[in-house]
Amino acid sequence: MSETKNQGQKLIASNPSRSNYFISEVVEAGLVLTGTEVKSLRSQSPNIRDSFVEVRPDGNGKIEAMLLNVHIPPYSHGNIWNHEPLRPRKLLLHRHQINKIHGAVIQKGMTIVPTKLYFLRGRVKVELAIGKGKKKHDKRETLKKKSAEREMDLARKVRR
Repeated sequence: MSETKNQGQKLIASNPSRSNYFISEVVEAGLVLTGTEVKSLRSQSPNIRDSFVEVRPDGNGKIEAMLLNVHIPPYSHGNIWNHEPLRPRKLLLHRHQINKIHGAVIQKGMTIVPTKLYFLRGRVKVELAIGKGKKKHDKRETLKKKSAEREMDLARKVRR
């Protein structure tokens, strides 16, 4: 008998952006990639730390979402048709999702950042977080809350 493949998620890269943004919503999107990019993702880890999503018009009067500043290293066994590491990549989203993201960016001043890049059933997916940037004092408050919670948990464990 043949063994069944694991159909779960294989995490490729994650972004520690939750500490820099107030996340209000999370959306999953597909990516348009070339063959060498997929092979490179399977063997090497990309960098999504400084990446972001931009909604821009395409040539047909519609809008499309593009993922920018994602560094996927060149495929080691590639030839002259290897991909560019920092090229803009189109996101595969439904029209209502693109309109929702575009409205959040325009009206509320939100930012769309990728938080995870992973394989799901053989396809590359990206998890996008819609959020507002934290100020320095907000980051300090969250650190204080976390440390206070840790101390309370430690005190509870000591009492037992």
